[in-house]
Amino acid sequence: MNGEIALLMFAAVFVVLLAGYPVAFSLAGTALWFALLGSWLGSFDFAFLQALPNRLFGIMTNETLMAVPLFVFMGVMLERSRIAENLLETMSALFGRLRGGLGISVTLVGMLLAASTGIVGATVVTMGLLSLPTMLKRGYDPGVAAGTICASGTLGQIIPPSIVLVLLGDVLSAAYQQAQLDQGIYSPETVSVGDLFAGALIPGLLLVGLYLIYLLLLARWRPDTMPIAADQSAAPAHSGLAALHALVAPLLLILAVLGSILGGLATPTEAASVGAVGAMLLAASRGQLKTSVLRDVVRSTLEVSSMVFLILIGASVFSLVFRGFGGDELIEQLLLQLPGGVIGAMLVVMLVMFLLGFVLDFIEITFVVVPIVGPILLAMGLDPVWLGIMIAINLQTSFLTPPFGFALFYLRGVAPAEVTTASIYRGVAPFIFIQLMVLVLLSLWPALATWLPQQVYSG
Repeated sequence: MNGEIALLMFAAVFVVLLAGYPVAFSLAGTALWFALLGSWLGSFDFAFLQALPNRLFGIMTNETLMAVPLFVFMGVMLERSRIAENLLETMSALFGRLRGGLGISVTLVGMLLAASTGIVGATVVTMGLLSLPTMLKRGYDPGVAAGTICASGTLGQIIPPSIVLVLLGDVLSAAYQQAQLDQGIYSPETVSVGDLFAGALIPGLLLVGLYLIYLLLLARWRPDTMPIAADQSAAPAHSGLAALHALVAPLLLILAVLGSILGGLATPTEAASVGAVGAMLLAASRGQLKTSVLRDVVRSTLEVSSMVFLILIGASVFSLVFRGFGGDELIEQLLLQLPGGVIGAMLVVMLVMFLLGFVLDFIEITFVVVPIVGPILLAMGLDPVWLGIMIAINLQTSFLTPPFGFALFYLRGVAPAEVTTASIYRGVAPFIFIQLMVLVLLSLWPALATWLPQQVYSG
């Protein structure tokens, strides 16, 4: 009976979310109402909620999570310093004489923004405002333009330093330790955010490479979809130097952040502080570090960080009540009874997360779903880094998939009326196929995600 109540609580959360209530309050409020109902029915022990203060204190003192506001600050500051605008202008000049050059420029700039900001919504909206009008003006097919922007904007899910990977790394670390303790291993191994950053590099670059190959092939097969603009037929000779000048500062910042983590010189939190200070210096060098800009950046950082931590608190309440009803045991039994063993369980979990990505953001899925299914899958022998990268790319694919993909909504909100919703759906379809292909490749060759962390941290 208790397990059924847990599943009913899970379903009730979606009803409340679809009604338009804030995620954090939906999670905590629904859980507390079901806790009261369960107590009245005699099927829930309020002693479970006594663990809540300790959980909240653990969130407050978690040094890994301190990286979240710092990375958000870095991303917002780089956005305000107009780095995307400068990069897009110079990269477009560099590739202007190549058919499909503007699409390639958008993809490369999207990759750099993903590595700089790690925020999907901000990247899609920024690229939509800056590049979509230019692509349409130069005769690009609306579907190709929209698909390129959506796909490159979602790279913030997988290319480090990604906020998604920071949160996922913290949750997977706890799940991995729980899985080992359940197996009687009392000196458990750990997995860190740095492991996920290293594991995401090769799959992330593979995605970017496949995006570029698709655009080059499309430019060859259907040149009418990506024409060469007349004003770009003769790019200035110094465009290479201009592009290099525009790339140096952001690349140095990214290398400083990632290099310090992968080189073992700094923790993700320390590296995030380096990134935040570096973003301020970059903004100052461009004359953008003004009081009004700093005020807006701090306010935006506070809003995003507050949302993340409030959702984490709501998810903590939800998971406690869910466990109190025995929901974790029911999920474990269901997954263990699936045909195909660990492969069947993994397929079902990935499918459920994909569908949840239509209605929940990555934060809710990371904090609510991963703590429930993570220990079960890891206890089956899956590698935590591989599992984390699979989850990240799976959610990235979900955010691209019609009709509910978040990236599509972000772009629809800033796209001109001439770009129809149908053309956006048509444009993202090839990129969804590429995403699925990378997921298949990762399934067949897990070393794509696990080799680099083993090499970096083998010592």
